[in-house]
Amino acid sequence: MSEREEKTAYQQKMAARLKEWNAEIDKLQAKAEEAGTDAEIKYRDQLSELRTKRDALREKLNHLQGQSGDAWDEVKAGVESAWGELKQSIERARDRMR
Repeated sequence: MSEREEKTAYQQKMAARLKEWNAEIDKLQAKAEEAGTDAEIKYRDQLSELRTKRDALREKLNHLQGQSGDAWDEVKAGVESAWGELKQSIERARDRMR
């Protein structure tokens, strides 16, 4: 696999994961709404934080396009870090909303 194909595959994989996390955030929002107004208010900040982290990850993914060499590695590391933060935040939110 060429470097270009590897980069494209990575970007597609991360975009698919981001789509999955978008769906998970939507599920958490629905769960908060179903629990009633008090729960929705309680989780509003948490959901806002998730969306902020999701948007930061999306921005990093967009920045990844067109990068090469050391810049690619640096931006990819940033994507991986943002991904880890988003994943942990979603898991914490999911645990709190049980």
